[in-house]
Amino acid sequence: MSTAATTDALKDARIAVLGYGSQGSAHAKNLRDSGLDVVVGLRPGGASWPKAEADGFVVKSPAEAVADADLIAVLTPDMVQPTLYTESIEQQAKPGAALLFAHGFNVHFGEIKPRDDLDVILVAPKGPGALVRREFERGHGVPCLYAVHHDATGHALDKALAYAAGLGGARALLIETDFKEETETDLFGEQAVLCGGATELVQKGFEVLTEAGYKPEVAYYEVMHELKLIVDLFYEGGIARMLEFISETAQYGDYVSGPRVIDDSTKARMKDVLKDIQDGTFARNWTAEYKAGLPNYKKFKQADLEHPVEKVGAKLRSRMTWLQPKDDAEPMKKAG
Repeated sequence: MSTAATTDALKDARIAVLGYGSQGSAHAKNLRDSGLDVVVGLRPGGASWPKAEADGFVVKSPAEAVADADLIAVLTPDMVQPTLYTESIEQQAKPGAALLFAHGFNVHFGEIKPRDDLDVILVAPKGPGALVRREFERGHGVPCLYAVHHDATGHALDKALAYAAGLGGARALLIETDFKEETETDLFGEQAVLCGGATELVQKGFEVLTEAGYKPEVAYYEVMHELKLIVDLFYEGGIARMLEFISETAQYGDYVSGPRVIDDSTKARMKDVLKDIQDGTFARNWTAEYKAGLPNYKKFKQADLEHPVEKVGAKLRSRMTWLQPKDDAEPMKKAG
């Protein structure tokens, strides 16, 4: 672990940030505000081009941005990256340049095979782009994972640490990892707990209550709305803080009923999920799904959007004026 990194290793470097979504825009702004030379690479005619120009960046096509870059930050969605690499990076990157990712998916699973003369590194902020930017502006930072996959120049580690410092991560915490660990743990967290696990838990809880005759509005508040209160306590101080702020009745229910819902059989299925990630099954299935035009993805997404908890929630949230987004709010989304 480290917090002592500086941007010195990149002080004379040109950084090409490819992609200008939530993470891309945050990275580009933070790096520039840290005194580094940043150019943004985007598809001509895309919606992000005028946004990046309005933010004061020099914007070029990806291939043009890559051609004179010393570090290339690939911050587009995972499934876009292999084609981007083939068309705009593989032949255009100059020898000794660094290829940086915020998620190791494509390198770890072999969808991208970088040239041997390139440094291949990873810097992954542990938060969405809006938070990465907001904490930087406050003079703080978001913890970052960093890794070196290939050190062609002997300076790959210095570049990774300098980039993390430019994002503001060194103000918080830098944790060394590798592409395998970052990729597999990130996918597992998303699938088993943060996204897949939480979504299914909420939906099934809502179904149990409404099928038992309780009002959908009441069920929504109990299984979805109040989840934020608990997650915020987890975020601030772990399980100990959550237990500190809930009633003794809630604590006792936690102890006796939590293991009835999430038990060893659940853990065994989580291990199956992890195995599919580790052996590449998930990556192969997801890549094939994308290449086929996302038929199952679209079906699954539509089913989630049409679930009764979403319909009830939309009506209730429309009355929660404090939830209405500000005009300048960035989506809480991460790359990868």
